[in-house]
Amino acid sequence: MLEQLRQWNPDIEITLLVATGCHRATLTEELIRKLGREIVEQERILVHDCDDKEMLADLGTLPSGARLVINRTAVETDLLITEGFIEPHFFAGFSGGRKSVLPGICSRVTVLGNHCAAFIDNPFSRSGNLENNPIHQDMAAAAAMAKLSYIVNVVIDEDKKVAAAFAGDPVQAHEAGCAFLKPYCQVTVKKKTPIVVTSNGGAPLDQNIYQTVKGLCTADAAAREGGVIIICAECADGTGGEDFYQALKNCDSIKQLLENIRSTPMNETVPDQWQYQILARILEKKRVIYVTDSRLEPVIRAMKMEYAPTLEEALAMAGNQDGNVEITVNLHHAQPAVGRAAWPSML
Repeated sequence: MLEQLRQWNPDIEITLLVATGCHRATLTEELIRKLGREIVEQERILVHDCDDKEMLADLGTLPSGARLVINRTAVETDLLITEGFIEPHFFAGFSGGRKSVLPGICSRVTVLGNHCAAFIDNPFSRSGNLENNPIHQDMAAAAAMAKLSYIVNVVIDEDKKVAAAFAGDPVQAHEAGCAFLKPYCQVTVKKKTPIVVTSNGGAPLDQNIYQTVKGLCTADAAAREGGVIIICAECADGTGGEDFYQALKNCDSIKQLLENIRSTPMNETVPDQWQYQILARILEKKRVIYVTDSRLEPVIRAMKMEYAPTLEEALAMAGNQDGNVEITVNLHHAQPAVGRAAWPSML
């Protein structure tokens, strides 16, 4: 991409803007692993900071009523291009495309508004769905208001190699990428079962309990009401967020926690609220059993869930002692096993 831009304009001034959203700043060694030492040493790289007011500019009001405050460098550029990859996202429908703008280069206030309780609760804010999804709609509006001109998005296979690439119009290219990916990551649940066994795709995707909500969310769609979800995850980094942990630990009940969240206005959304809202929504109607490191047992129990040291014990706890209960095995984060040469590289 850098070579092609300079081929047509050798004097072009390029800034690589790292779309961190509300996450911590990217470290230099991480940039080197991602981009290579040559690019890191030779290109102008700017890491977005959602809390740096000097770095931000207000572009107006989104359809939801939230303010769109984004990185000033993106606002002042003549040509805004984003690159990334497309995978299912548990409330935005799919990653990629417009998501590089919101939440990628937005202020914390804008991101919190986009992840508000009402949007998370909306039945269309689900994995693999863009239609009528209010979170996606605000993201798409943000990309248009930011004058996003062009995207380059890829789909990766199970070995994390590029399986297909989609480039061009921000809306059309992204929709084409999502349509390509859907058959590889979407199935119809013909019958919901009393027990669903899942994971979060192994390391590093299962690094903490916070991240495993994504695997639970996918499994939730296959479990019947009152059923049991068993998740096998290492969670080497523990909870993944103190606010996330404390919200579930300190609530009087899951029902009361959900009532409190649902009464929270958009402009009062707090960090991690969406993550424990989704987990609470699952726990309201299903049991969750974690098969993980024994050191996390008290943490799991404090968060209103159950612990088992092995999958066999978890199945027994779930009521499958005789082995006759119907079980669904959910392969979360399975990637498409497709040949790279079989797909067009441009849209």
